[in-house]
Amino acid sequence: MIGGSRPGSGAAAHRAFLAEAVALARESVETGGGPFGALVVRDGVVVGRGRNRVVPAADPTAHAEIEAIRDACRTLGTHQLDGCVLYASSEPCPMCLGAIYWARPEAVWFANPRDRAAAVGFDDALIYEEIARHAPDRRIPMRRLDLAGADEPLERWRSKHDRIEY
Repeated sequence: MIGGSRPGSGAAAHRAFLAEAVALARESVETGGGPFGALVVRDGVVVGRGRNRVVPAADPTAHAEIEAIRDACRTLGTHQLDGCVLYASSEPCPMCLGAIYWARPEAVWFANPRDRAAAVGFDDALIYEEIARHAPDRRIPMRRLDLAGADEPLERWRSKHDRIEY
């Protein structure tokens, strides 16, 4: 088995995997990270684990879910998580939600809702609001500049016959 044990199936398995994600969140706090942990499971086997490492890694993208997705993709040798389930100690933030949709697991289970994370300082409400705005209206200025040739890589991708879609 890759990565660990099989807790079985059904509600008991979901609880066991969520408990492991919460244990990773506890470990994260003890090692200087944020209070978040995540697992990726395929066929009852853990294939990826992640803890929040934002501060220890000096990397704002080192969220638990993204770390677990990266670990699972390396383990499975693929960029998509078909047939996998992601378990997270808390509801994924907008960045992680985007990564989850790109990775395409079949489901996500989480223990803490976003308001519980917000209550201890991890409030993503501003980001959700900003995503809904048009680029020029966001707090961080985002401006498009017309640049000759900027679409060349896009056109090369379109005409590439051996591309791998994602």
